[in-house]
Amino acid sequence: MNLTVFGIGYVGLVQAAVLAEVGHQVVCVDIDEGKVERLNQGFVPIFEPGLETIVRENHAAGRIKFTTDAAAAVRHGEIQMIAVGTPPGEDGSADLKYVLAVAETIGREMDSAKIVVGKSTVPVGTCEKVKARIAETLKKRGREDLAFDVASNPEFLKEGSAVADCMKPDRIIVGTSSEGTEAVMRELYAPFNRNHEKMIVMDVRSAEFTKYAANCMLATKISFMNEMANLAEQLGADIEEVRKGIGSDPRIGYHFIYPGLGYGGSCFPKDVRALIKTAEGVKFDAKLLRAVEERNNDQKSVLFDKVNRYFKGNLKGKTFALWGLAFKPNTDDMREAPARVLMEALWKAGATVQAYDPEAMQECQAIYGLRDDLLLCGTKEAALRGADALLIATEWKSFRAPSFDALKDALTTPVIFDGRNLYDPKVVARHGIEYHSIGRMAA
Repeated sequence: MNLTVFGIGYVGLVQAAVLAEVGHQVVCVDIDEGKVERLNQGFVPIFEPGLETIVRENHAAGRIKFTTDAAAAVRHGEIQMIAVGTPPGEDGSADLKYVLAVAETIGREMDSAKIVVGKSTVPVGTCEKVKARIAETLKKRGREDLAFDVASNPEFLKEGSAVADCMKPDRIIVGTSSEGTEAVMRELYAPFNRNHEKMIVMDVRSAEFTKYAANCMLATKISFMNEMANLAEQLGADIEEVRKGIGSDPRIGYHFIYPGLGYGGSCFPKDVRALIKTAEGVKFDAKLLRAVEERNNDQKSVLFDKVNRYFKGNLKGKTFALWGLAFKPNTDDMREAPARVLMEALWKAGATVQAYDPEAMQECQAIYGLRDDLLLCGTKEAALRGADALLIATEWKSFRAPSFDALKDALTTPVIFDGRNLYDPKVVARHGIEYHSIGRMAA
């Protein structure tokens, strides 16, 4: 099938590449000329396991193309997929200006029937606004004869495993009331729907809402577990044992109940805020969602508070090794990462940070530039040298089995503040290292 994807960000690029991989002809359009040029040269601007290979191979095969020519891109695709950003406005609501700008472009350039698919995470009712904007633009052109439909097809990608999530989706949500549109969407996703029926078809508004509800549910599990972890510390319980105990209940499960420093990234924080604003718009008090956000904001300061208490508020002149900058492993994304809150608090207190992350070093440099109080180190071992303590903010696999003896020798003070509960406190204690984690008593 011929497909056009507007937006070569995280969602658009991954989805476009995977659709090209199974044989569809995909044209990706973006207003960023530099990004388009780099992609045409084989440079993938984001880190995502497996993505670069798929993009390069399908670009070489001619199944995926990148362009700034919106008119040619619209003419190419029978399906027009909108995957542009919906950044939060100052009040937390989703900003739809890019989505509606694409809708206007489609209405201005289309010369045949189109199915417009909303892939961006958008508030309930956005597809109706897209439909109205296209219809309005066609009317101005005097081309009301051109048929089109607008469907919702939210994404459920996890950064760090997005390619796998696309290749083997656990569900494909399609919001449409048109049998013709449903048939086209079934054809588009047929290569991913062979093992068993994964497509769930519903009305457009329910599909739009499903995306928000899913992310907010996961964010709620994380915030709940962090609240339990903070309470466990006060009660002398070990949250890791509690996690195993409650996770064994199939009604709860083990996913998303790891205590830590809170959620970050481009989805959960933005989507929780956006749904709160949506609720306010219909005069509904989203008490639970507001509590989820409040707990998460507070949780990002927990590790700094532990460090500050340990050093009795005297952090000025101290140097801290920081393992992990990205908001989660297997990505270079630092958007709303807990590590940023931690670093900024340390700097404000007069401390220096020696940081290492397997993928997010360039991103950190781009965000913070050159600073006297930030040293980006080439290895995790280098970050330890001469540091007063080790702080862990991201649970990369390469951090899970360090040499504790070497770690102790490198640190000025043998103490670890672990925001991801990577280690067994008894093992760390045997090596003569003091260990502070989340929801467990200090060892």
